Parts: sequence; C-alpha cells; structure tokens
Amino acid sequence: MDAELFPRARAPIAPGAVHIPDWLAPERQRELLDACREWARPPAGLRTVHTPGGGTMTARQVCLGWHWYPYAYARTVADGDGAPVKPFPHWLGELASRAVRDALDVDASGYDIALINFYDGDARMGMHRDSDEKTDAPVVSLSLGDTCVFRFGNTETRTRPYTDVELRSGDLFVFGGPSRLAYHGVPRVHPGTAPPELGLTGRLNITLRVSGL
Repeated sequence: MDAELFPRARAPIAPGAVHIPDWLAPERQRELLDACREWARPPAGLRTVHTPGGGTMTARQVCLGWHWYPYAYARTVADGDGAPVKPFPHWLGELASRAVRDALDVDASGYDIALINFYDGDARMGMHRDSDEKTDAPVVSLSLGDTCVFRFGNTETRTRPYTDVELRSGDLFVFGGPSRLAYHGVPRVHPGTAPPELGLTGRLNITLRVSGL
C-alpha cells in the first residue's frame, strides 16, 4: 500500500551504488524488450551457462559485444554454438553513459558489453563479483518484467553485510567507485509481477559494462 501511495525515491545503497526507480519509461521498456527478443534468437542466442565446477546457472544469458563465459571474454560463443557474438549497438552505449550521469553525476564512456540474463520464476543468481573486465568503469543494470530481490553486498565476502533492494520493471541500478567489485546476486524473483502491458513473463536484466579489452 505504501508503494502505491508514495512514489519510490532514488536511493544510495552504498558508496558509489545508486538505485533509481522507474528510470525507463514504459515505451522505452517495450523498445528494449523487443530488442532483447531479437538478440535472444540464434545464432549466438540465449543459452544456458555452465560453470567450470559442473554447476548450471538457472538464469539464461545472451551477450553483446563480447561473449562472457566463466570466467573470461571471447569474440565467439566459446561455450555454446561457436557463432560470432552479436554486435554491441552504439545506442546502448549512449544509454549506459546517460545512466551513469544520472546515478553518479560522472561521465563514463566506452561501454562495449551487454550481458542479458533471463529469469523465470525459479531462477536465481548467486553472490558474485563482476571482476573479469580490465577497467573500473561503473556497471549499469536495467530491469524489465518481474520484480526481484537484488542483494547488494560488500567487496570482501559473499556474506553480510548486504542490502536487499526491490528492483521492478524500468528500474536502474548503477555501481562503481568503491562499490565496483561488491558481491551481488538475485536470491528471489516474484513471478507474475511484471507490468501486464509489457507482455513479458519472467525478468530480464540488462547489465552494461566496459571491457577494457
């Protein structure tokens, strides 16, 4: 009820980490969803990620610009169909730069990676750090579809202290500076919470990074 009565406010979560609710307008969300659906088509489309230890990520993934696989980058889908990775569009880099300016009031450019994760109702993401890049440029995270619990932790351990943030469709989360290597994950997705007009069952997370490669 409180969420309906009072607009959600921009919130600093940690030094260098900011949550901005409703950053993407509904029409922009639909445009981004349409683009994600095209990117998810083969070749180099949506895939299941397997870790070196034999584990399987429950969120499925497609990459743009550089292909990420545990724990490196390549120009082809090295752990999948071997196809060249899809190009990273210029407009997506401009969107990332604008997100960093709005969240942290700093200039950032050179974005050349998108990791797009699709979560169904049972998918999770364990606590991890985005540490395979050769740069400390802020990470930009955009949410579409179902609401999730986003757990944002510290730079030393996967355990407490951490803060749980509710990310809804259209929300922006940016982390850089002293929080750039903070552990984070998604312990829970709330099925059926996507805006009906979006036409998405599940959650899409678009993570934008600078490779430094």
